Amino acid sequence: MTDAIVPDTEHRGLVAALPRTLRNYALLARFDRPIGWWLLFWPCAWGVLLAGGAKTVFGARWDLILWLLAGAIAMRGAGCVYNDIVDADLDRQVARTAARPVASGALSKRAAWIWLLALCLVGLTVLLQLRWQAQLVALASLAPVAAYPFMKRITWWPQAWLGLVFSWGALVGWTELRGDGLGVLAALYAGSIAWVIGYDTIYALQDREDDALVGIGSSARAMGEHVRGGVATFYAAAVACWAFAFWLLRPDVLVFLALLPAAVHLAWQVLTLDPDDSANPLARFRSNRFAGLLVALACWVVGNA
Repeated sequence: MTDAIVPDTEHRGLVAALPRTLRNYALLARFDRPIGWWLLFWPCAWGVLLAGGAKTVFGARWDLILWLLAGAIAMRGAGCVYNDIVDADLDRQVARTAARPVASGALSKRAAWIWLLALCLVGLTVLLQLRWQAQLVALASLAPVAAYPFMKRITWWPQAWLGLVFSWGALVGWTELRGDGLGVLAALYAGSIAWVIGYDTIYALQDREDDALVGIGSSARAMGEHVRGGVATFYAAAVACWAFAFWLLRPDVLVFLALLPAAVHLAWQVLTLDPDDSANPLARFRSNRFAGLLVALACWVVGNA
């Protein structure tokens, strides 16, 4: 089990080339699966871009965007380490997660806690680059992050809680640049939450049988045979909220055109989703890194208008 690499790794060759000990730490932080930190980063970028952080190329806050990217990589890794420490017993009972370093015994919980602290130090470095208002917003995320691993034990909708957590970067990015426009920010944040619920429901399709055996909840299980319609509903809500945010910022019907590419992509995900195909849901889930980019471009256009 110590040499096992989880089935949905994206960089099997890169991870496999690392020495065994380093490989286990990389797997624990999910460095082999960059999709996670992309999905955490994109709302950060949306907040910055919609707040006008890139009005001009040379005056753009590229430094802020890069710091938030570094923070997303580190804190997504830290979140995964914490999740695996808490979920070690559950992970051993699920085929897809049984090979994770803590669950398999490849790394001790003590080693995992040390690695978690190291990643948090990187996050702290990023935090210190922000103004105090954004620092407070970022620190407020710690409580929902800490609670997330327990949500699958007490609710059928842990994806909704993940939406709160993975969308938090939008609040940080906007607050770093602006203290006004809270309605715009609220709509952007709500749209991101709906987007996260949609794509994480797709991801959860991989684990429906194992989750049922272990007795943990997920939106994929809750939706049952209506999962495609459920995902479509959340994606539609996401686009509607983003459109409302754009309208509040720039009341011009042309702003809706900026969202059209993202809306078409999300519709493609739903129309081509096959819940019963083992590979299809993972591919549709991963395609959300492109969806996040399309929304970022829309935020850049509207934020520059």
